Amino acid sequence: MITVSASRRAGSYLTFESRGHADYSEEGTDIVCAAVSALVINAVNSLETFTKDHFTAADEDGLVKIRFEKEQSPEGKLLMDSLLLGLTEISRSYGKKYLTVKIREVQ
Repeated sequence: MITVSASRRAGSYLTFESRGHADYSEEGTDIVCAAVSALVINAVNSLETFTKDHFTAADEDGLVKIRFEKEQSPEGKLLMDSLLLGLTEISRSYGKKYLTVKIREVQ
């Protein structure tokens, strides 16, 4: 299962993490893993290309982490909102057995 978690404060994202593999089907044909990977990688690339937001990103097999160092720009917030919308819709379509999304508001 893929577990996605994000934390935000006052609408600005602090962290994002995607961990695991969906195990929807065999490696190389797993459409849930492919969809999640495409959305996450595109979001990181878009944050780097289209914003001046300060963040660090780590990418290992089955793990992507993003940590924002400062409050995000409106564009950065929109990109993260879009990423989490897409991931939530995948979870709704294919089930929490393969993908769970948790967004946590912190003080």
